[in-house]
Amino acid sequence: MKIDRDRLRLILLGVCVWAVLGVFAFRLVQIQIVDGSYYLAQQQKGSSRVQTIKAARGEILDRNGDPFSYNEPCYNIVFDRALTSSDADNGMILQLIRLLRDSGESWIDNLPLIIENGVPVFTQDETAVSRLREHLSTNTYALAPDVFYWLCERYDLQGYDMQDARDIGAVRYEMEQKGYSLSTRYTFAEDISVETAVYIRQISSALPGVDVEETARRAYRDGDLAPHIVGRIGAIFADELEGYLSQDKGYTRDDLVGKEGIERTYESTLRGTDGVRRIDLDASYHVIGIEEEKPAVPGNSVVLTLDKKIQRTAAQALEDEIKLLNETAPTGEGKEADAGAVAVIDIKNSELLAAVTYPSYNLETYSADYAANASDPLYPFLNRAFSGIYAPGSCFKPVTGIAGLAEGVITPETQVDCEHVYTFYAPSYQPTCLGWHGLFTVTDALRHSCNIFFYDTGRQLGIATMNEYARALGLGVPTGIELSEATGTQCDPDTPYPGDALQAAIGQLDNGYTPVQLANYCATIARRGVRTRLKLVKSISSYYDWTDVIEAPETEVLNDLGLPDSLYDPIFEGMIQASHDPRGTAYSYLGDYPLTIASKTGTPQTHEFPNSTFICFAPAEDPQIAIAVVIEKGWHGYTGAPVARRILDAYFFPEEENPSEPEDPAETQSEPSEPASYSAASGTASLQNSDAEPSDSSSPLEPSSDNPESTPE
Repeated sequence: MKIDRDRLRLILLGVCVWAVLGVFAFRLVQIQIVDGSYYLAQQQKGSSRVQTIKAARGEILDRNGDPFSYNEPCYNIVFDRALTSSDADNGMILQLIRLLRDSGESWIDNLPLIIENGVPVFTQDETAVSRLREHLSTNTYALAPDVFYWLCERYDLQGYDMQDARDIGAVRYEMEQKGYSLSTRYTFAEDISVETAVYIRQISSALPGVDVEETARRAYRDGDLAPHIVGRIGAIFADELEGYLSQDKGYTRDDLVGKEGIERTYESTLRGTDGVRRIDLDASYHVIGIEEEKPAVPGNSVVLTLDKKIQRTAAQALEDEIKLLNETAPTGEGKEADAGAVAVIDIKNSELLAAVTYPSYNLETYSADYAANASDPLYPFLNRAFSGIYAPGSCFKPVTGIAGLAEGVITPETQVDCEHVYTFYAPSYQPTCLGWHGLFTVTDALRHSCNIFFYDTGRQLGIATMNEYARALGLGVPTGIELSEATGTQCDPDTPYPGDALQAAIGQLDNGYTPVQLANYCATIARRGVRTRLKLVKSISSYYDWTDVIEAPETEVLNDLGLPDSLYDPIFEGMIQASHDPRGTAYSYLGDYPLTIASKTGTPQTHEFPNSTFICFAPAEDPQIAIAVVIEKGWHGYTGAPVARRILDAYFFPEEENPSEPEDPAETQSEPSEPASYSAASGTASLQNSDAEPSDSSSPLEPSSDNPESTPE
């Protein structure tokens, strides 16, 4: 029995051994024969790398699909480590440099060292010089010849002449700065000509690792038309880097991002999503496969509410009017006009059709013109339409009229006797009007822009009440537009000077608003007290088809005074008469217009020359468009009327040339009336945080300023 058990154990052991051997044999056959090619590839495959495929940036278009900012095809020369077995080839780099030099094209060269009369010298960029010294591990005070020596040592450039060595070294240095590797390609030259791109592709076999990449660069059509709104893109600044990288959205330090305007505000919408491609390498780091793992997805496009034709008309009309004043206006009465802004709103849907700033700049030549624009005392970079704060002058009078009617201080039939001087606070404070109007209703007072009527109404209302109605109508509050804007300023209701209410009532004192606010306020009056959020973005649309709407903002009501429609009738009538009655302040420019226009002129005082302000909406029976015009140092409020007229023509008669050209505009207005009795505003546009210097008052009844001579509208 014992023998049998031993034999059984041997048999079982043998079976186990043969079973194990069988399993090993089976696996060997499977590995070497069945799956042999797979495991051979795995054995040869050493590792893999990934490269980023940049996504196309979405476009910025006007309401009709005409682009402001778009992507223009271009060709770049790139070095791709995945296409060559070496890190860099000095001979190949020199060949490309000479090729571009001969064709009059440039390549990326940021080396802060040049060869001057056969001697290496540094450029003036001390930060870049310090970075170069640190990169080459030289001492902090190394001179240019010493740095050049170590540059040649680092990149094995001893066999080349000085200029060639310097140029090759510049490329090699930049490649290292940009982290050139299997996963990071290096852009050697940008936006080369088609001829150069074709030639390089023809000789590609002699340029290992060199590729011509067809890509896109940001381009601008009509770059001077709305630069403050469109904005530009640029490199990520050092102080921005941490913020972008921490967003975990795939940004790198070499990305271009929106710097201002829509480009910045809608960065995440426009940017798109980068793609990824995988590069497989064998054990010797030779490329054995390239696969696109994730395609790049372009950003969405932003369709603005702006209409390029109206924007262009407004810009040209404003510039023409300012230049006409420079050439023809008397000294001290408009000849000094030098800047301004225009805003145009579609009343029906609360869309901004145009927003113009003068002087302006051009996105297409931003870098070349930067120094000149930055040193210009008028500062073209200031978005006057959104951030310039101006006293409205008599354009504020409809606020006082509406508040007076709503609060029961006046009725449509109430008359105030204008005898040129307001004597309620006599003899301490007696502000004046330009004319001697006699008994006037609110409608008459708006037609003539009579100060006395609104002095008396404002005195009874008080500053706090007028501020409340101004805000409800859109003054001194944000419009809600998608870009940053100034809020404006309002008069202090706690002023110790009772006379300040008089100045507040006619749009002086500390009343200060942006042109966009003035246009939105005018649109709110036209809607009879319904204030809506102003829109600049019409839709977010597909990159491939701008009519394929992904998102579109709805019209949003922000405030409704809830007053009877009939309350606005005397206000409308007064503004209509200002345009079409021969005694109206804008009659000479708008009296014969084929549509009914409701308007108001203003000549707010400043520390220098009076500004010109003008608002209007049309047609008065069914308001569709509201316009605000501001001309710095324009003197007469009606100087904005010709600008508005050309905009109205572009909107209502787009196919006709000069359809409503006035026959013979008068040089002066009949019985114009506008105070110049007070302003704390400066003579030019100011930023939101600017402040004026109020003067001391000699009497608690007087406004907190002097009382200069009145000027006509």
